Amino acid sequence: MSPFDEEAAWRAVTTRDATADGRFVYAVVTTGVACRPSCPGRPARRNVRFFSHVAAALAAGSRPCKRCRPDSFQEQA
Repeated sequence: MSPFDEEAAWRAVTTRDATADGRFVYAVVTTGVACRPSCPGRPARRNVRFFSHVAAALAAGSRPCKRCRPDSFQEQA
């Protein structure tokens, strides 16, 4: 997904694509929670904002999800 493709990111969220973890996070504006693409949460598209890094989502006022813990993700090499 380069440049950032929101439609591809949304597909990753709806399919819970674990291979997209580490590429981006999404934040749900109604709950203020930032998640990995593979998170089992099911947000409505209209409430989702995408961020390239968890730090950007946190800076925008979101908190890390307690289920998927995007702030603890370390990309496997």
